[in-house]
Amino acid sequence: MSSLETSAGARSVIASARRVVVKIGSSSLTGPDGHLDVGALRRVVEVLAARQAAGAQVVLVTSGAVSAGIGPLSLGTRPRDLATMQAAASVGQGQLVRRYQEEFAAYGLQIGQILLTAEDTVRRSRYRNAQRSLERLLALGVVPLINENDAVTTDELKFGDNDRLAALVSHLVRADALLLLTDVDGLHDAPPSRPGARRIPLVGDLEDVAGVEVTARGSSVGTGGMVTKLESVRIATGAGVPAVLTLAANAAAALAGQDVGTFFAATGRRTSARRLWIAHAARTQGRLHLDDGAARAVLGGRASLLPAGITRTEGEFDAGDPVELVAPDGTVIARGLVTFDASDLPALLGRSTYALRDELGEGYDRVVVHRDDLVLDRPTSSAAASRRDG
Repeated sequence: MSSLETSAGARSVIASARRVVVKIGSSSLTGPDGHLDVGALRRVVEVLAARQAAGAQVVLVTSGAVSAGIGPLSLGTRPRDLATMQAAASVGQGQLVRRYQEEFAAYGLQIGQILLTAEDTVRRSRYRNAQRSLERLLALGVVPLINENDAVTTDELKFGDNDRLAALVSHLVRADALLLLTDVDGLHDAPPSRPGARRIPLVGDLEDVAGVEVTARGSSVGTGGMVTKLESVRIATGAGVPAVLTLAANAAAALAGQDVGTFFAATGRRTSARRLWIAHAARTQGRLHLDDGAARAVLGGRASLLPAGITRTEGEFDAGDPVELVAPDGTVIARGLVTFDASDLPALLGRSTYALRDELGEGYDRVVVHRDDLVLDRPTSSAAASRRDG
């Protein structure tokens, strides 16, 4: 069977998807003059409205708020300082939503705006609230319009890019597919600007393309380069959601399952929202350094972390906070929810639960991270290169 036939067969899941998360980047919505490209926005809405009319549900994660504010504020170029970027987002968000509202209304569709910050996923109660809101909007036939809340977001609390946000949302709403629309036609075997670079139509596992050279930076308008897009694909496919990366102009063809862009097959099984939250959405508060035996036990996937296997701790954290688990060579091997405060752990390290119970009493013999609250970390080579590319 040819690779084209294999790709066509794999892409059939996109054509039949009943719930699709679509992300469009700033570079696809901004004209050469720096203003919002209303024509480009209109064309994307037309495609999504057709998919909704065919019986599917669509969630749109859209960038463009900062770009939409560049023209009205006469900034000339995308601002670099946080305060001006927040101001541009504040001005641009209203314009962006108004345009989407007008265009979707032409097809008899309502939109519902949801602005998220990383804090909405760091706190699990907010994560669940976002999930409930999205489900209700979809049940009412509304198209959820999601963006990161750039007007109040700081660098320390950013998702990193709307690509990653879209991947998290795809799991949050249990989507059947994720479509990332950008200004390049998929992943190539070399930087697309290099002569002879060829598009890779199908990726069965991201490890298969770990050696592909990609650029970290996005365009002068957008913030996400190929590194963040591959990280987003890793999140989605690892949670059982297939993804397509392609040009915004190819949106209709991609949703129809045609051979455009790059199709990334799902590699993992759908997991609980709690485990996804631990793995990708939660902001870690500290680190636990493990000895060899504890690291091997954690990597085995069936063991909880006990005090005896911890050599030292880093950071200030409270019981219930997410922390990273670090092997002796410095590699982060897992994330989990710690059951002790940071101030309590030093006296317990390296000691068996039996000894702790005998000396300190009941409660001090509990595990530090339970296996049900532990998720192994397996970053791709591309993801390891950069967790955020600007």
